[in-house]
Amino acid sequence: MTAEIVAILLMYIKAFAVGGAICMTAQIIINFTSLTSGKILVYFMLAGVALTALGLYQPLVEFAGAGATVPICGFGYLLANGAIKGAEKGLFYAVSGPLTAASAGVTAAVVFSLIMALLFHSRPKRN
Repeated sequence: MTAEIVAILLMYIKAFAVGGAICMTAQIIINFTSLTSGKILVYFMLAGVALTALGLYQPLVEFAGAGATVPICGFGYLLANGAIKGAEKGLFYAVSGPLTAASAGVTAAVVFSLIMALLFHSRPKRN
């Protein structure tokens, strides 16, 4: 194997390990607490914001790449990063920065959801 292939495999392994650890943590919380899925999602997103504010999430993103940015705490990281970068320009940009940072992902989710809704027709679940 060449060094480039080994580097790519290592990148995949790190992303899988970190993303899997985040998802495993959420599953453990679901199994052993009475928290609803919605609350857990909000807590994980807020954890991403808090860890970004403390400067702890950026090293995780640099280490794991998509393994840290794809889970919901990565969305919190994205919003906090947009706010931090926007705050350097002023108060208005601190508020609009997170919206700008997340706009591409949210737009893609809405557009692809619309396409899937038009292609596939949902039916009520039969008991």
